[in-house]
Amino acid sequence: MTCRELVDFLGDYVAEELPAAERARFDAHLGECPECIAYLNGYRATIRLGKGAFAHPDDPVPETVPEKLVRAILAARRKPRR
Repeated sequence: MTCRELVDFLGDYVAEELPAAERARFDAHLGECPECIAYLNGYRATIRLGKGAFAHPDDPVPETVPEKLVRAILAARRKPRR
């Protein structure tokens, strides 16, 4: 497995949805590639932070968040999805 292939399967790996043979190839690559281990750790951290960002959607917006950013987010929410 190459680094590029690893990235293609990353979501399935983290979700534990890879077939056993593919998971074994994935794990073998991780055993030899510290860059992919770092990438995997960053991917997991991103998922964790993303889920945490929506843990309490009704909390007030911190005062340190620029008003322009809040308006942009609210405007994007109102746009219909294609």
